[in-house]
Amino acid sequence: MTTHPTTGLTGPASTPTVAVKPLVLAVPQRGEDLHVRVSAPVTGGDLPIVLFAHGFGSNLDGYAPLVDHWASHGFVVIQATHLDSRRLGLAADDPRKPQMWRHRVQDMKHVLDEFKILEASVPGLAGQVDHSRIVAAGHSFGGQTAGILVGLRVKDPQTGITEDLSDSRVLASIQLATAGKGGDELTPFAQENLPWLCDQDFSHIIAPGLVVAGDKDDLPLSTRGPAWTTDPYALSRGNKSLLTVFGGEHFLGGISGYQVAETTDEDPGRVALVQQVTLAYLRHVTGIDDTDWETARSVLADDHPLGRLDSK
Repeated sequence: MTTHPTTGLTGPASTPTVAVKPLVLAVPQRGEDLHVRVSAPVTGGDLPIVLFAHGFGSNLDGYAPLVDHWASHGFVVIQATHLDSRRLGLAADDPRKPQMWRHRVQDMKHVLDEFKILEASVPGLAGQVDHSRIVAAGHSFGGQTAGILVGLRVKDPQTGITEDLSDSRVLASIQLATAGKGGDELTPFAQENLPWLCDQDFSHIIAPGLVVAGDKDDLPLSTRGPAWTTDPYALSRGNKSLLTVFGGEHFLGGISGYQVAETTDEDPGRVALVQQVTLAYLRHVTGIDDTDWETARSVLADDHPLGRLDSK
């Protein structure tokens, strides 16, 4: 057990990891093969799974500060490149674009359907994974994807129909800097370009979840300011926790990659906070150990310079 000098939070020692990519799954109805990356520790058994969805435009190589941290502490992390990725460069008039949000959820379900194939492609991993412990996680657009897997309802902007697209294989979620409810709070830009945010219903989410929000994350998508990204916590049911990152903007200090230019609030302390709290939560919600989670709840209950942790 170690204590981070900046955050004051505790955590287990890290272990070496292996990452294999791209693992290619054929999905004819998608129009593109699904490219997947698997990161995992080189030792250990009964390893839980984190199904991670990237933010708009990113890819399976993103979010290394989180993915590396989780994998080096005992989790198998699965990342896919979704259709909105800049790597694929879909044309502006591509007919799949209005259904980007749905394709993302289908990508995640397909990964779970074919996980045995992915598992067998990583040296030494076969037989070491616990398929009953799966947590969905995601940043920004990916947070919506993770939310849908545990019960978030989205009204299809093309059909006007709201469906339950949740997946019973997913036991909990982590949503980082994720959109809140739609309606009149959306800006005209969001209504025109991201219509899948116009009507979101969080009330059906009863699975445990951790929401991470920066108190300076002033996205041009809502008129409410940074508080908008706390909706997945405030409006959902069940056991939920909210990590508020002080001074955190949309990339929460730099979680989307090492030294990435898109980070506007670069801060190693913020990244360490998000790394450690999310890992402590993963270990807690998958039943590995509650010690670090209880420490985080205590340390971040009041007067911490980096953030605050609330639960309901």
